[in-house]
Amino acid sequence: MSVDILIEDRRWRDIELDALAEKAADAVLSELGLAPDAWEISFLACNDTRIADLNADFRGKPSPTNVLSWPSDELGADADGGQPDLPRGPDTELGDIAIAFETCKREAEEAGKTMQDHVMHLLVHGTLHLLGYDHIRDQDATLMEGLETQILAKMGIANPYREETG
Repeated sequence: MSVDILIEDRRWRDIELDALAEKAADAVLSELGLAPDAWEISFLACNDTRIADLNADFRGKPSPTNVLSWPSDELGADADGGQPDLPRGPDTELGDIAIAFETCKREAEEAGKTMQDHVMHLLVHGTLHLLGYDHIRDQDATLMEGLETQILAKMGIANPYREETG
């Protein structure tokens, strides 16, 4: 996997985001039967202020969010719950992902998860978005969340959608 990371917020260095991003992207591509070495993703490791600006510019929502993604191609399925078309090339760029430190840290703390596990989930989530998966329609969400859970389980990360009961 060719991963290009621009770290705008130095706090991301403490959790070794570059290694997490490569691991997440490789896991997603391998799970979908795509050769990780054949594809490229760019990551922006930023803060809440920067991602709020991006969210306002691209989604009309002037507030911070945890992760944003911009696919290079529209690969989404037409039918709710259908499999997206997988990329074929010749363009090897899958797209861009931005992730915000403060929101990720807060969400991880609120959920009682490690920052690394939460970030890994969001990077898997963002990479799936680049490949046409989405969660707006109900059956699409079920498909995407199931795939996320499956990929994360193979990395030893608990299902992020299951409520912990005690």
